Amino acid sequence: MQENSNAILAARVAQIILEGFQDYFEEFHRITSGARQRFISSNWKACQQASKDRLNMYLDKILTVKASVTQVSDERIMQPAFWSEAKKEYSSLIRNLSNFEIAETFFNSIYCKFFDHEHISNEYIFVYPSADQFSRTIGLDTNSFNYYHSNGNLRDILNNMLDDVDLGLPYENKNRDIESMRNVILKELPTDIIRNKDAYAIIHKSVFYRSKAAYLIGKVISEELSVPFVLPILQSENRELYVDALIFDPDELSIIFSFTRAYFKVDTPNPSEVVRFLKDLMPWKNYSELYNSIGFNRHGKTEFNREFITHLKNSEDKFIIAPGIKGMVMSVFTLPSYERVFKIIKDRFTPPKEMTKQVVKEKYMLVSRHDRAGRMADTQEFSNALFPRNRFSDDLIDELLSVAPSTVEIRGDKVLIKHLYVERRMTPLNIYLDNATEKEATQAILGYGNAIKQLAAANIFPGDMLFKNFGVTRHDRVVFYDYDEICPLTECNFRKIPEPKTPEQEMAAEPWYSVAPNDVFPEEFRTFLLGNPVVRKIFDEHHSEIFEAEYWQGLQQALLEGKVMDVLPYPQEHRFKR
Repeated sequence: MQENSNAILAARVAQIILEGFQDYFEEFHRITSGARQRFISSNWKACQQASKDRLNMYLDKILTVKASVTQVSDERIMQPAFWSEAKKEYSSLIRNLSNFEIAETFFNSIYCKFFDHEHISNEYIFVYPSADQFSRTIGLDTNSFNYYHSNGNLRDILNNMLDDVDLGLPYENKNRDIESMRNVILKELPTDIIRNKDAYAIIHKSVFYRSKAAYLIGKVISEELSVPFVLPILQSENRELYVDALIFDPDELSIIFSFTRAYFKVDTPNPSEVVRFLKDLMPWKNYSELYNSIGFNRHGKTEFNREFITHLKNSEDKFIIAPGIKGMVMSVFTLPSYERVFKIIKDRFTPPKEMTKQVVKEKYMLVSRHDRAGRMADTQEFSNALFPRNRFSDDLIDELLSVAPSTVEIRGDKVLIKHLYVERRMTPLNIYLDNATEKEATQAILGYGNAIKQLAAANIFPGDMLFKNFGVTRHDRVVFYDYDEICPLTECNFRKIPEPKTPEQEMAAEPWYSVAPNDVFPEEFRTFLLGNPVVRKIFDEHHSEIFEAEYWQGLQQALLEGKVMDVLPYPQEHRFKR
């Protein structure tokens, strides 16, 4: 009788979770599919809001479903063993769904809301997938692509590529764009491919929308080669379309899909099919990164967990304190063989930092929901994460227990970390500059200035702009990763330091003028940023406006007027002339 009762309740819980998932995915689809109309109407502020709504909506759905499950359940819902039965019922319900892997993560999220990420076991949740989500798309679904064979005039083929995608607006000068694309193809692709009658191109039918651009993603295929490409399409001030570039460089493609970018809006009922296609184009990227890139960041966490578990099984090195200057707010550790860092908020912050843990969490939440403009690292937040104790160095254990005893706990052969963030590992800019050649240092300083400017264009003021708070990626891009002092640029009061009126004021060790909490004096940046004369020279030549209050005030005014500024994810030299 008890077994039958458990089965009935498990089936009911599974059905409620499935209905909640379907409601979530339908809303996700509604927001995502609206990207086309927002693009057509040039409603860029709505684009930004839609990105936030899509991220916030997940937690709202989880809490709603948890409440519904609680309403129909009794004390058994807090028994992990009950969820083994619920998982079996749920597995049978989602078996034939094209998005079943996202449905599994949704189930996991409901479970973790009940158990606060404790009692994690594949018996109760989908620690591992119930099936290979990519087995259905091996070879890729031919119905998802437009095909272009090389047995015709190249201009005609390019014209068909543009005509086959309905972006709802006319082209400014299609013939000009086709000629620009043709010139790039003749320059970048091997002659063997261009002349090969068996070569062809494919473009995914789903348009990748982000910010003010629509991206067509495809590849050119021959017997010998497969070359990915990206076509970014933008709008003129007259709301006419133009192709802005044709990019074949795999590194540039990787940057377009970088962890420093906002998520794309890609309308698809089958996320794994899109991810498999992107994996074919960028085999070096993990599945977790690719799911993140198309907006399924919660499932990206699931994939990250699976990848991390596999890495731990196949490695033997130990977690260590991350190289670099120790943070005042965060303690950071890493695994040398793994390209991530793990960040824990300290219990007490090093003076002069004066803020609370909650404020720090809110800053990281702001970044996760903001357009990162290619200059801020995406983070994933975890609760009650268990690590094997024998993989931690003694120095690291001592450090963590010293600075964050309320967050870190030793449980037998495990280390429990109650709250942490995971980020891509980068070389701290200060360390990079210490070991850089003159050319590398010059490019890094230029990138550092561009990072500050592009963050400002996205309405982000970094606050603490010291080199140690920026990192250099494997593509030599400079990225900001210390978020405890960021704020919207529009909330700052940029001021010019008043001229002293007396000798006493001029010689005063402390400011003789009033300073409010949100006051910023850009002239002061020069003092604490540019101690190195070589760095100062480079910065003054290319980014001297950063030290002028008027520069920041002008950006503020544009943002307050509702302007959404262009921060393109590819170099200026790739752009076509218009």
